[in-house]
Amino acid sequence: MKRVLIVGAGKGGMALMQLLKETDRMTVVAVTDINPEAEGLRQAVSLGIATGENWRDFIHNNIDIVIEATGSEQVFEAIRAERSSKTVLIPGDVAYITSELLEEKESLLTELKQQTDNQTLILNSIHDGMIVIDANEHVSFMNKSGERILRKNRREVIGEHVNKVIPDSRLPRLLSTQRKEVNQKLQLKNGNKVITTRIPIVGGNKKVIGAYAVFKDITEVVDLAEEITDLKEVKTMLEAIIQSSDEAISVVDENGNGLMVNPAYTRITGLTEKEIIGRPATVDISEGESMHLKVLKTRRPVRGVRMKVGPSDKDVLVNVAPVIVDGKLKGSVGVLHDVTEIQSLTSELRRARQIIRSLEAKYTFDDIIGDSQEMTLPLEQAKVGARTPATVLLRGESGTGKELFAHAIHNESKRKHNKFIRVNCAAIAETLLESELFGYEDGAFPGAKRNGRKGFFEEANNGSIFLDEIGELSLTMQAKLLRVLQEKEIVRVGGTKPIHVDVRVIAATNINLEKAIMKKSFREDLYYRLNRLPIYIPPLRERKEDLKPLTTHLVQKLNEDYGRNVTHIHGLALEKLCEYDWPGNVRELENIIGRAMIYMENHQDIIEKKHIPTLLKNETAFSDIQGEESIWLGGTLQEAVDEYEKDLLADAFRSHNFNKTRTAKALGISIRNLYYKLDKYQLDKDRAK
Repeated sequence: MKRVLIVGAGKGGMALMQLLKETDRMTVVAVTDINPEAEGLRQAVSLGIATGENWRDFIHNNIDIVIEATGSEQVFEAIRAERSSKTVLIPGDVAYITSELLEEKESLLTELKQQTDNQTLILNSIHDGMIVIDANEHVSFMNKSGERILRKNRREVIGEHVNKVIPDSRLPRLLSTQRKEVNQKLQLKNGNKVITTRIPIVGGNKKVIGAYAVFKDITEVVDLAEEITDLKEVKTMLEAIIQSSDEAISVVDENGNGLMVNPAYTRITGLTEKEIIGRPATVDISEGESMHLKVLKTRRPVRGVRMKVGPSDKDVLVNVAPVIVDGKLKGSVGVLHDVTEIQSLTSELRRARQIIRSLEAKYTFDDIIGDSQEMTLPLEQAKVGARTPATVLLRGESGTGKELFAHAIHNESKRKHNKFIRVNCAAIAETLLESELFGYEDGAFPGAKRNGRKGFFEEANNGSIFLDEIGELSLTMQAKLLRVLQEKEIVRVGGTKPIHVDVRVIAATNINLEKAIMKKSFREDLYYRLNRLPIYIPPLRERKEDLKPLTTHLVQKLNEDYGRNVTHIHGLALEKLCEYDWPGNVRELENIIGRAMIYMENHQDIIEKKHIPTLLKNETAFSDIQGEESIWLGGTLQEAVDEYEKDLLADAFRSHNFNKTRTAKALGISIRNLYYKLDKYQLDKDRAK
């Protein structure tokens, strides 16, 4: 390897040093310059090359070539005089020319790189994909759009055979045919559909040196065309469904103008299609506000809104829902129900339910809500009792669910496939009770049906009879009931022949039977006959942990009854319910939840604390079942009612921030009536003070 000494660390010297650094046949051993701050000297130090100010310090160190880069003739002559005969001396002109050539080379390379970068930037910016192959059928270039359409990374693709990137590609074919292929349809393996144009690349000697393809993704266009075709079919089908539906349907656009109505709609409203289409949504309303416009404003559905429509003021219930496509409101759809027809059907359903309820039990143990420890014992007792023929006595305050237990016991017993007869002993007049329970013979009394009639016990033969409020029976009826329990036979009113009956008796009471025995108003022998399997059902105040599941169950039940869509109750509202003692038990809880749902807006789906009516604390009822005596503190009934009304008004007025309109609505009274009562009790004046 030739050892080189460079004299002069200026522009020429640096160019030569860079040039020689890239060759493996020569090595620069030293660089000198009389200027110790010369740029070339600093560059040489960074490359590990020896430096100095005097070339004489290095010229005799086995130097093969000396390059004089100072441009000084005197320095050149001095070096020539002192160099060894074997040392080659290259003058500074050569160094200068070399540096100029190197600069020109760098400039050309920079310009070429800039042009290449510009071309790459342009190709990467176009929306169409592009792929280029060389003469060996390997990929030499692919733009960003090509990456997106082919779903492949450029770094992984460059250098690969084109058929590995695009199976069955026709680009290699162009290397031999030299013919371009224009607008060819192709489906890629990834599912994308493209239109591609393939063009061969021909060099200066008319020899093919490669080929490239430009392709456009038409997947979205094709899918859109298919969707449009499908949408037309769907639209035709939906129109056919709407037109043939018995439900009255109307559709409006996002501006609230009519788009479509079906024949059922024109039949109910009495308006023709021409009177609706293109007209505002209010055109068919004779009383009430447009639910279409409300839904378009709130973007939320409404259900069960009552209004009157058409020239005949037809009373209808309206359900309206928004039509939202990709987050954009496109209109709304409304369905009208004729209230007259609904009322007729409801009446028929109510009658049918009454008949069914009198013949069978509709509740099971699954319908009894409660996981608390207080409810576990009566449930277990009832399940055990259901499997025996013993008489069951259900005890508990009014509203605790004694009737549900009676239903469940029957449905869990072997008698579940036979009749379940319910009798409220307090609801039937004493003069009629005997004939209702035991039946009567022909001519037993004036007005009796010919051939007589079966009583409840005969109807319940082989089944169960539920005697609710048994503590209200007279002593005479108690004696006759005792005979039925002991002898398992009844005698019809006006008859003499005993009739055998096999009936399971389930009795219920909310009074203290032990006290009644002491007061001689209830027979002790009947008490012992009924009390073989006593089941005490705890009041709601003793099992408040069941409030949450009970409330959830009642909300679902009332949703069906009221046609609402309430999802749940807020935690703060539940806390308010837990603070109350519930003298009316589950029946009162259902009443409160129902009232809360009634006063909620149609779009609200959560029962909040403000929806719960005012509850009076520390008030218990039916204390006689616990053995407590009622105490009357004096005063008239009207005074007590007025005091209660005043407290209720004050609480409601304060809870609604003294807003009279909201207070009147919450209390279910007119604003005029509220003003009268506030003035009566001087509640508004007290607030002013």
